[in-house]
Amino acid sequence: MVDDADLAHLRRCVALARAALEADDEPFGSVLVDAGGRVRFEDTNHVAGGDATQHPEFAIARWAAEHMSPEERAAATVYTSGEHCPMCAAAHGWVGLGRIVYASSSAQLVSWLAELDVPPPPVTALPVNEIAPGVPVEGPVPGLDEEVHELHRRLHG
Repeated sequence: MVDDADLAHLRRCVALARAALEADDEPFGSVLVDAGGRVRFEDTNHVAGGDATQHPEFAIARWAAEHMSPEERAAATVYTSGEHCPMCAAAHGWVGLGRIVYASSSAQLVSWLAELDVPPPPVTALPVNEIAPGVPVEGPVPGLDEEVHELHRRLHG
C-alpha cells in the first residue's frame, strides 16, 4: 500500500524527472531510500549524451552495490517516476534491492509513446516482475502518473 511517505518520495521522483526534461534529457527520476526512511541516492536520466544505459535506476543499483550491505539493500525501497525497464529491473534484482514504487508503469509509457507517434524503444517494455519476480512492486499511482504523462507530452509534443 502506498502511504504518505511513499507519495513524498514519488513527488521527488517526478520533480527529478521534470529537472531532467528541463536539462534536455528524458524525464525520468529515481530515489533510493533506506529502511529508516533516509534518502541515500537520487538521480535522473543521462541518456542525452548518447549512452542509452544511463538510467537512474541502473545508477541506483550500482551505487547500492558499492555502498550498502546486502541486508541494507534488501530493506531499501527504490522510488521512480517510471517503472524500471528490463535492464534496470535486472540490475535491481542482481544487487538484491527491495521494494519498487513507481508513479507510472511501462505499459502506460508504451501507450503514451504510441499516442504521440514516437517509435517504440529498442527493448521490449516488460513489467518488473517478469524480469525480477521476487521484488515487491507497487504502482502506478493515480495523479502522479498523469504528471509523468504530461512530461512525456512536453518531450515529444
